[in-house]
Amino acid sequence: MGTIDSDLYRGITEFAHDTPSWFQHLMEVWTELGLLLFAVLFVVAWWRARRGDPRALAVAVLAPLATAVAYVCSELIKSGIDEERPCRAVAGALPSLVDCPVYGDWSFPSNHATIAAAAAVGLALAWPKVGWLTVPMAILMAFSRVFVGVHYPHDVAAGLLLGTLVALLVVRLLTRPGARVTEAMRGSGNGLVRWFAGPGPAGRGHASVHAQGQQPRHAAHRR
Repeated sequence: MGTIDSDLYRGITEFAHDTPSWFQHLMEVWTELGLLLFAVLFVVAWWRARRGDPRALAVAVLAPLATAVAYVCSELIKSGIDEERPCRAVAGALPSLVDCPVYGDWSFPSNHATIAAAAAVGLALAWPKVGWLTVPMAILMAFSRVFVGVHYPHDVAAGLLLGTLVALLVVRLLTRPGARVTEAMRGSGNGLVRWFAGPGPAGRGHASVHAQGQQPRHAAHRR
């Protein structure tokens, strides 16, 4: 592995060992907690999009799908490159803050960074206002993998790039057919399917018009 990258890895892990124990624990937890937070945001984005147009719901549903595709791509690349983890390969490095993954669990690219980037970009496309939160979350998650000592800096950089590209590609290619599927689901005779797809903006408008149409009859009855 390149000397510059190994030196950067040593520098980051040395910095990690110099930080307070509570901060070390926070970074250890964040490597997994971030994934849970992304999952929660996926659900919120879907729920919001249920009352949007078909394209909005399609993008919201494609965000987790793109994340899954990015993970598969990362695993395929990882299995073909077989890069040893820096916590075993870098001479003179301090011990990793977490257990070094077993031999055969290769280092390049970082699955966590790939998933985080795909989730962050997918959510930002589905819910633009949340991008200010998801992008820093992804970057921090990627950094935490080097901080705890289980990835090289280039592993997480490649993961961020891979996740971003896959998310953009999946959303670009599948939004239009996804919108058509959404329209079909909203017209389905299956109540569960209609609930998942949501009423859409037309559903709200129809409900409002229906309610307004009922008012005169009620008023007349009262008179």
